[in-house]
Amino acid sequence: MLPTIAKLLGKRLLITIPILLVVSALLFMILRILPVDPAAMSLPPNATLDEIDAKRREMGLDLPLFQQYVIWLSQVLHGDFGSSIHFRKDVSTLIKDTLPSTIELALLAMIVASVIGISGGLLMFHRRATHSETALDFGSIVLLSLPEFLWSLFLILLFGVAFELLPFTGRLSPGFDRPMVTGFLLFDSLITGQFAVFWDALKHMILPCFALGISFSPSIMRVLRSSLLDVYQDDYIQQARLRGLSERRILIRHALKNAILPTLSLMGVQFGFLFGGTLLVEVIYSYPGMGNLMVDAIRNADLPIIQTVGLTYCIVVLIISIAVDSLYLILNPKLRVR
Repeated sequence: MLPTIAKLLGKRLLITIPILLVVSALLFMILRILPVDPAAMSLPPNATLDEIDAKRREMGLDLPLFQQYVIWLSQVLHGDFGSSIHFRKDVSTLIKDTLPSTIELALLAMIVASVIGISGGLLMFHRRATHSETALDFGSIVLLSLPEFLWSLFLILLFGVAFELLPFTGRLSPGFDRPMVTGFLLFDSLITGQFAVFWDALKHMILPCFALGISFSPSIMRVLRSSLLDVYQDDYIQQARLRGLSERRILIRHALKNAILPTLSLMGVQFGFLFGGTLLVEVIYSYPGMGNLMVDAIRNADLPIIQTVGLTYCIVVLIISIAVDSLYLILNPKLRVR
């Protein structure tokens, strides 16, 4: 089992190399086509044309585009992502400071989406062929129709403004010192024993996590319900009934483990979209993650940050895809027979 899985995953890892090269090339070329002069933006507003030309030569912007890309790619492979034009810091430092926050947000939001989606899918299947099925189906369509930024605004107005139950800006309340160990605030606060910091950080994450999770959960509901309906048409379900097994045991021990496979694939795809969808939610909640960094970079035409954040999103999505494929191979033995 393990050699087969390792072989298949090795092929996937090899495929990621040309994908990353293509994505990095597209990012680099598209950003260089934009009417933005990084050399001029790196200098004070009163810089002369000679100083701008000298800066362009220093940055290699006078070279052919392909040669610029090769130089940039060589620097990236050595861990040098350049310096931010706006923040005047190394881009790698900015990514290191913001990426853990976005990963935490996306992971918790995916947990919310999975719990709501799987529970809702099981409920929709349980209430099949009843009057409540129509109401549940209509409700899932309504949830599917509302994007995450509308959920963000709605949750802020309801739980942040109207009832004042939860905070909705930043990651920590004033007066709390953030522990710095791994960069993951929830984890760092637990391992350092600062439980008040953990609880405060968790309260700040509830609204953005639910805004993301609710918007991505309806797809999981509907796919799980459809998968269960298909599985219940198979012969082994009828044979299980003939053996006298209860409907509950048939669902949990037999049907669910097969119906969950397409749902798992969808959740992997959804997690990739959810990770990218944090951008607007982070802006709305003033959440200091990579999405907010990207918005600031776009606003200031900070090309080094834009291309590095774009490449980081691609790498994270590829890692998620490989992880889902690994789990899918473990759960589905048919894919290992080759």
